[in-house]
Amino acid sequence: MNLKSERRGIHVDQSELLCKKGCGYYGNPAWQGFCSKCWREEYHKARQKQIQEDWELAERLQREEEEAYASSQSTQGAQSLTFSKFEEKKTNEKTRKVTTVKKFFTASSRTGAKKVAQEKIVKPGQLGRERNADNILRDLKEIFTPSWELASPTEVLAGKLKEIQEAKAPSPSINRQASIETDRVSKEFIEFLKTYHKPGQDIYKQCKLFLDTMNHKRDLSIEEQSECAQDFYQNVAEKLQTRWKVPPEKVEKAMDQIEKYIMTRQYKYVFCPETTDDEKKDLAVQKRIRALHWVTPQMLCVPVNEEIPEVSDMVVKAITDIIEMDSKRVPRDKLACITKCSKHIFNAIKITKNEPASADDFLPTLIYIVLKGNPPRLQSNIQYITRFCNPSRLMTGEDGYYFTNLCCAVAFIEKLDAQSLNLSQEDFDRFMTGQTSPKKQESDSFSPDVCLGVKQMYKNLDLLSQLNEKQERIVNEAKKLEKDLIDWTDGITKEVQDIVEKYPLEIKPKSQALAAIDSENVENDKLPPPLQPQVYAG
Repeated sequence: MNLKSERRGIHVDQSELLCKKGCGYYGNPAWQGFCSKCWREEYHKARQKQIQEDWELAERLQREEEEAYASSQSTQGAQSLTFSKFEEKKTNEKTRKVTTVKKFFTASSRTGAKKVAQEKIVKPGQLGRERNADNILRDLKEIFTPSWELASPTEVLAGKLKEIQEAKAPSPSINRQASIETDRVSKEFIEFLKTYHKPGQDIYKQCKLFLDTMNHKRDLSIEEQSECAQDFYQNVAEKLQTRWKVPPEKVEKAMDQIEKYIMTRQYKYVFCPETTDDEKKDLAVQKRIRALHWVTPQMLCVPVNEEIPEVSDMVVKAITDIIEMDSKRVPRDKLACITKCSKHIFNAIKITKNEPASADDFLPTLIYIVLKGNPPRLQSNIQYITRFCNPSRLMTGEDGYYFTNLCCAVAFIEKLDAQSLNLSQEDFDRFMTGQTSPKKQESDSFSPDVCLGVKQMYKNLDLLSQLNEKQERIVNEAKKLEKDLIDWTDGITKEVQDIVEKYPLEIKPKSQALAAIDSENVENDKLPPPLQPQVYAG
């Protein structure tokens, strides 16, 4: 049996799991095959290009407006001195706006803000124009860069006060009692930061600032919120390494705790939000997996023997872990469930084959576990991990490898066809529609310890299956005969119609009656006159 050809339908080359840019990290379908780092680079390039195009458009519209205004002033006969002053004023205004936007896009935006504040003190005469510049800057921040860094504590506080004034009541989120889990995580986070001393205080402030900022960014799309979270992770990790000189092993632990603290609070807002189609994808995947309930391990070439008690326990534990993923709130905990599930799979394969498992054995077994477990909200969990997990975990390590394989397994299930399972298209369609199911285990293959009732039950099931197949065959043949009779009748009718059309029946009109000899007939003038009776006297 050519096992290699059977695996061809579900085999995935390990190079396909890596970033398509060739950086060596694991890619992700949600990032179009890029890793987190390369995807962010591509995203920022596209974003900067869009910002540049929008800014050029704004400058062009402003220039056209100035030209139209200047033309109207010239038409009305304005003096040249007044026009020159207007041009000078507009030029200064344009230069000041460009400078403000440049300061906004540079890394030292906060330093620039301080300089602007100093200029306000030095030049009180320009207070009105500077306020206008601040309004423009704030609007551009909201439009182009919804980053957590750009929101200062003053802006956050002002936003809170504005909401309180508009609602005329305190926000429910302020007076809301924290849940037990959230409270526990907060205490653990504070206790953890105490070991970092001064950096721990700064980390806590950064986390609180980020949470306050995210609370005021609810109107952003989930992709933009994900970008804010990824920016926050990257900046905190860089500060831990460069500014606070934290060792790499402690940086990883700190990032895990930061992610746990933040995402425990953000979970209810960013997991499967209503603005996305995550729920629709979840239902589609669940429906697809239910329709594939008939798939057997032999069809997927799964090297796992569930008759071995230890292997059966490993399969049950793997299914439990993949289902338990939905109950976790932190992306790292969800990844841990995937990792535990994968390790149980490797152990089951190792026990069955008495040798270490390979990657070609792991992927089909993972597909089988997903089909058998049908995890709830599978797509939502994958998207949540992709959007808000610490990117370093998805790019390298066993967590990233197992998560990438899970994404490949889900993609394979969505595109599963007859060729992938080494089935004919007819059998695949019958299995999918529920008309029949694969043959059950033969009774002869049971061990001697199995009771006679179980053997008889499987024997009866086999007989019922055979009778069902015979009945379906008879019904199909009867339908075929009925179709042939209908086709024969239609063929005869068509032939008769063709003959009638080719040789139509012509009915000639009735001929005229012959004229009487004694009647006057103009056309018979040459005939002798009729005989007249004569009387003889006798």
